[in-house]
Amino acid sequence: MDIRKILSEATSTLGVSGQEAGVAAYFAEQFRLLVDEVRVDAMYNVIAHKKGSGNGPKIMLCAHLDEIALMVMRIEDDGSVRFGSVGGVDPRILPGSRVWVHGTKGKLFGTIGALPPHLMSEEDRNNNYKMDKLHVDLGMCAGKVREQVRVGDLITFNTPFTELAGNQVAAKSLDDRACVAIMLRAAERLQRMACDAEVYFVCSAQEEVGGRGAMTAAFGVDPDLAVVLDVDFALTPGCGPDVAAPLDAMVVTHGPFVQPKLNKRLIDCAHAHHVKLSENVAGRSTGTDADEIGVNRGGVPTVLLSLPEKYMHTSVETISLDTLEEGARLLSHFVSELDAGWEDDLWI
Repeated sequence: MDIRKILSEATSTLGVSGQEAGVAAYFAEQFRLLVDEVRVDAMYNVIAHKKGSGNGPKIMLCAHLDEIALMVMRIEDDGSVRFGSVGGVDPRILPGSRVWVHGTKGKLFGTIGALPPHLMSEEDRNNNYKMDKLHVDLGMCAGKVREQVRVGDLITFNTPFTELAGNQVAAKSLDDRACVAIMLRAAERLQRMACDAEVYFVCSAQEEVGGRGAMTAAFGVDPDLAVVLDVDFALTPGCGPDVAAPLDAMVVTHGPFVQPKLNKRLIDCAHAHHVKLSENVAGRSTGTDADEIGVNRGGVPTVLLSLPEKYMHTSVETISLDTLEEGARLLSHFVSELDAGWEDDLWI
């Protein structure tokens, strides 16, 4: 499996929250080579099922496939395109960005502009950019823009997948398609390993706007337990170890939304297979699909395994491919070691 190729293709495929059809079709095709059956449901969740021996539990592995983006709100008389956000887009990162406007006749290249500081008031210069002060410039008059662009059309970052030194890569939407890649690598590894568990690899939709895909997928799958994979903050200048983790190790989270004995089993599995881990605490909710899955139906014992990422929710999200591979190795061992007695020590 060529992980670089998969990440390059996946991060360049359109899949904004609520409109994930394209990226869902892409990942469904990748999983078909590795599992027994694949389907895409009404929410654009990809659900890939690997059958077990019949003696193990039903486990749901979940990483979301949707991405944050912008959406056209109106077209000004000078042809400028005003926009709002889909998911958590910070307006401070936008000025100077290259974008694609996904119009009615195809993609249009644009740049995001803002007033230069020379023309701002002192008050505006001292404040952060706000979304309503920014616009996309397509280089066309209003009439031509209105022929090809409608309110509600999507706007995505136009940034290439880029390889960095140290086996790191940067791209948009690595949150959370890098974790879907972890599931793909784990599925590939499980083809060569004994596995009693019924495994459901779920690429969930609409996580960036509230975990709706994971909620509905968990109801449909009705798993015995779940592992959620998402990104977490990696150490960067100005971001200390109290809120971020090193880039070179997967992260386990402790907290009320994480089943503690199942979490210990995951940590013990990492130690047994010499997988380096960092640890994190979420005193309330985790802000991931784990929150929705854990309270589905009668409750699902859930753990959260995270891939450290620099520059989250920007066009240059950065991860370590070495850490991604270690995450897949841990996930495959954890799943393969689940048997009929998996919950003997889970409850009181």
